[in-house]
Amino acid sequence: MTPQRQGELYAVVLSLLESWFPILALVAVQSIGPLNTYGFILIIATAVLLLLLYVREGFGGLADREALPDLLWTSFYITLLFTLVFIGLRYTTAGNMAVILTLQLFFSYLYFNLPGREKLDALHTFAAFLMGSGAVIILFPATFIFNPGDLLILIAAATAPLANFYQKRARQRVSALTILTFRNLAALPVLFGAALLFEGLPTFEALLKVLPAIAAVALLVYVLAKILWIEALHRIGITKLSAMIAFMPLFTLIFAYPTLGEIPTLRQMLGTLPILLGAYLITRPAPAARVP
Repeated sequence: MTPQRQGELYAVVLSLLESWFPILALVAVQSIGPLNTYGFILIIATAVLLLLLYVREGFGGLADREALPDLLWTSFYITLLFTLVFIGLRYTTAGNMAVILTLQLFFSYLYFNLPGREKLDALHTFAAFLMGSGAVIILFPATFIFNPGDLLILIAAATAPLANFYQKRARQRVSALTILTFRNLAALPVLFGAALLFEGLPTFEALLKVLPAIAAVALLVYVLAKILWIEALHRIGITKLSAMIAFMPLFTLIFAYPTLGEIPTLRQMLGTLPILLGAYLITRPAPAARVP
């Protein structure tokens, strides 16, 4: 299997895993608050990552001075991104969150394709347009008014390509485990400082109630899916990877119905069609240029 195909396979698997993130996180956010939810997820994920890092390669990568600037920028943008997502999740639905985050494709295209850093041919550009159109159909209600949660998650979607850019650069120097461990360690004091200031720590009973959901998000999303994400970034372009996660909102809409009772709307169902078609086209090889 070529590195390109490996990256595409990783993207599909991580989309399936991350589709559970809005559903499970919403349960915890409603109980103990967004900052506490994010912080306790990172505690579990970081403990697992530190163990994996120690067993597989040691902690030398954490002290790589050449990778340090990219690691710091990655930590900044990732912490900002998920803080916005967790706070936004308090005010919107799991399905809306999943769909809005696919708009990172447009921001990725804006940041990296228009300046000419990553090139997409006409077929892939059309695929990107289809996927973005599907997200817009689902995102905008008839009144074209955002609720605060949707707006915060939209800002997070605009931040995601910047985080991916620095993660991709850092991966050229250090492993995915090192990147994930570093960014989590950098985020923890910031998160719990903010949680103490704005939310207060949760009671033991409240934390115990949502611990299964927090542990599932930590292990499946913040460990396994994030490793797959960084490894996929190492093999395919930022824009293409951003496009391929368009499967995530479809999975979320399907899983949210039996777990949260969120019934997909007609608008959401119509919007998934161009998303799936675009996701299929974006993975197709570019047509060979004709030789005159």
